[in-house]
Amino acid sequence: MAAATRTNAAVGAETAPGTGPTGSPAPAVTGDAAQQLAYNLAPEAPIGLWASSNLTLRTPVSKGTVRLDVTTQGFIAASLLMQRYDEKSHRWVDLDVQPTGTEQPDKGAFSFPLSVAASPDHPATVALRVQAIDRPGRLAVTASVNDGHGHTYRAPTRNTVVDRPTTTVTGWPRGASLVRGGAAKEFELTVKNTTKRAYPALNAEYFAYGQSDGRALTPKDLVLQQYVPGQGWQRVSLVPGGCDPGMGAELIPTAKKPLAPGATAVYRMRVAVAGDAPLVNVEAGVSVGAGNTSFYYQNLPFKIRAK
Repeated sequence: MAAATRTNAAVGAETAPGTGPTGSPAPAVTGDAAQQLAYNLAPEAPIGLWASSNLTLRTPVSKGTVRLDVTTQGFIAASLLMQRYDEKSHRWVDLDVQPTGTEQPDKGAFSFPLSVAASPDHPATVALRVQAIDRPGRLAVTASVNDGHGHTYRAPTRNTVVDRPTTTVTGWPRGASLVRGGAAKEFELTVKNTTKRAYPALNAEYFAYGQSDGRALTPKDLVLQQYVPGQGWQRVSLVPGGCDPGMGAELIPTAKKPLAPGATAVYRMRVAVAGDAPLVNVEAGVSVGAGNTSFYYQNLPFKIRAK
C-alpha cells in the first residue's frame, strides 16, 4: 500500500504542499544569517495531506548531497513520502530513499543531490514537503548537507505531529446478523476534522466479502442505501472487486468541500440482504481517506441467516 501510494503521490505538482494546481511553491527563507544550513518543518502533518518544509543554505555547495534523517513514533518510517520541488521541471519529485533494514523500522533517510551558489547575503532555498500515509504519531527530521568539499553541515532537528480526523461508527452491534429478505440494519459513520488543516475532499467507502460452499456474495445479494439530506434514502451501487469476489461502493459525499477544521461529515447508511443471498459470514466494513490515502478503517462483520 505504501509503495502504491508513493507512486501515485508523485504524479502531480502543486502550488504549495497540499493546496492546488500546477505551479511553483512560494519561496521561503529559513533560519538566520549565521546559519550555513537551516531546516524548517510545519508543526502538523495530517495523514493524507502534504506538510510544508524547506531547506536554506548560506554556503556554496558543489555536487553535494542533502540528507534528511527521520525518526518516527506510532508508525513506520517506510510509510513516509518526501519530495522536493524541481525548479527546472516545475514538478514535485520523490527523494531517494536510503535502506535502513528491518531492525529499526522507526528510522529512515531521504537524500537528493544539490549544487547551489549560496552565501549569507544570497541564501538559496529548496522547497520540500512530507506526507504520512499510515497512522498518527510524531515525526522528527534532521537535515544535513555534504557540500562536496569535505564539509558536512547539520541543522537542528525539527518535529511535527502526525494526526488525522476523528472517525467513529455507531449503531452496528458486535455479532450482528441480517435475515434474507428481512429488514435493513442502520448505522452511522461520523468524520470530524479535529486537525488544524482543511481536507480538500473525503473518500468514504463501504466494502463486503463472503463465500461459502463455492458460492460468493455478489452485489445483487446486498442492498446498500445512504441517507442524503433533502433527498432521502438513495441506493448506492456495489461494484465487484478486482481479482477477489468481494465488492465495494463509494459513498455519496455529505459535507462541503473542503472539510474545514472543526467541521463534521456524517454518512448515514443501512444494509439489507436479498431473499436468495447465500448463508455466509460477511466480512464488511467502511474506510475513510483523502486522495489515495486511507486514514480510517473499521470492520463491520455480520452473518446472513435464513430466518
